[in-house]
Amino acid sequence: MRGYSVIKKRSDFLAANRGKRYATPGFVLLVKDRQDDQPDIRLGITITKKVGNAVVRNRMRRRFRALAQEMLAEKGKQGADHILIGRDGGIERDFAALRADMAKALEKLCA
Repeated sequence: MRGYSVIKKRSDFLAANRGKRYATPGFVLLVKDRQDDQPDIRLGITITKKVGNAVVRNRMRRRFRALAQEMLAEKGKQGADHILIGRDGGIERDFAALRADMAKALEKLCA
């Protein structure tokens, strides 16, 4: 089981853009409290075509989902939207380094 629900509406992505952000070499994490009374954690992933072709973007998306499944339930902020924006260096970055970056970003933004 995932431990989060998926954001699909553009308006939710735009609303999260006004939240806190933390940039790493592989991704940018945005966290925005929704200010509603629902305690669920939501995740959105976005990767532009500048990063690479469809194969590269899908691979990066799979890596981000694995990170989120592993870490968001424990370290994510309840009642908040979390947006992962893929960066150019994210696909070559070692998964252990991405995991460390994600832990640091969640610690800083969700504390």
